[in-house]
Amino acid sequence: MVVAGAGMAGVQTAVTLREQGFTGALTLIGAEPHQPYDRPPLSKAVLLGTAEGSAFDVDFEGLGIELRLGCEALGVRPGEHTLDTSAGPVPYDVLVLATGAEPVSLPGAEGVPGVHLLRTLDDAERLRPVLARQHDIVVVGAGWIGAEFATAAREAGCAVTVVEAADRPLTGALPAEVAAPMAAWYADAGAVLRTHARVERVEPGAVVLEDGTRVPAGAVVVGIGARPATAWLAGSGIALGEHGEVLADDRLRTSAPDVYAVGDCASFPSGRYGERLLVHHWDNALQGPRTVAAGILGAAAGESGPVYDPVPYFWSEQFGRFVQYAGHHTSADTTLWRGDPSGPAWTVCWLREDRLIALLAVGRPRDLTQGRRLIESGALMDPRLLADPARPLKAATA
Repeated sequence: MVVAGAGMAGVQTAVTLREQGFTGALTLIGAEPHQPYDRPPLSKAVLLGTAEGSAFDVDFEGLGIELRLGCEALGVRPGEHTLDTSAGPVPYDVLVLATGAEPVSLPGAEGVPGVHLLRTLDDAERLRPVLARQHDIVVVGAGWIGAEFATAAREAGCAVTVVEAADRPLTGALPAEVAAPMAAWYADAGAVLRTHARVERVEPGAVVLEDGTRVPAGAVVVGIGARPATAWLAGSGIALGEHGEVLADDRLRTSAPDVYAVGDCASFPSGRYGERLLVHHWDNALQGPRTVAAGILGAAAGESGPVYDPVPYFWSEQFGRFVQYAGHHTSADTTLWRGDPSGPAWTVCWLREDRLIALLAVGRPRDLTQGRRLIESGALMDPRLLADPARPLKAATA
């Protein structure tokens, strides 16, 4: 058994295989030289220097998992059941692709001094002294990672300007009316948010916008999205989607025999939502490996394995607020608010034919917990009761 990728999805796959009874040889391959680590703390504790790292608390040796670190996956030859790596070919009986996603770089900014991405432990360690010196920082992109980095930079005492090409934060992730209240959070935290601000170029010491404005920058952090880290699969014959992701089926099997894909690098068809989902969030990398491990062991026993159809979930801590999201809202026919979006705590619920399909909770973790269960069960809701923020979500069923 070979797992390519030593992030959350890869580590969880290896550990779960052992937990579910796999006793054969098991190799975990990671491109980075570091002990496998968790990524969410990189934009928080590691970045601010309150933690040195975020290595997984896993006894790989005790579990009989062979770690090959600093070993980059370069290609797959499915017909020969071989994974090509920077350390040479690795034969496999079953291969799991778990190479995650990589940040999108800003065109023309590669190699410019003072420009940073935030995806790896090395990235966070390079940025930590930048925050400690309290540089003027420009963040390109007002998405989830941009907001989280801006939060940490403000906590460190840096002057922060966030430039966003769209007209609001989180464009593409949330509808305009839901993202709009979040724009005020930047000013509340002492950060400057500039929308309709497309970057023309980055120079040492400044970001130049398309309208000619020069924004002083002791450092620039680019957070304009991520894409599946799958370029290395070119020529393998493994089917990829329009975003470059591995096209997995509902059991997370790829188009190649004996090859599975899990986490940020793969999309899967959701029966619950009637479309293919590409989920770049931690919980997907935690949940998917259970399906992969059960499928691998089931296939060995002549069984088909379980279907993967989760309720997507993620969270973000930004500007003193705990933001949580569950579900997938794009097919909703009704949007309901619980609470005042100008206040510290509120929830947005999305319904389809009076069934809850997604919700965003700001400072209302109980709504999220109850709502996630209601989405999973497909319960009918009473919209009038649901809109009352004083009523528990579970008490708003029809």
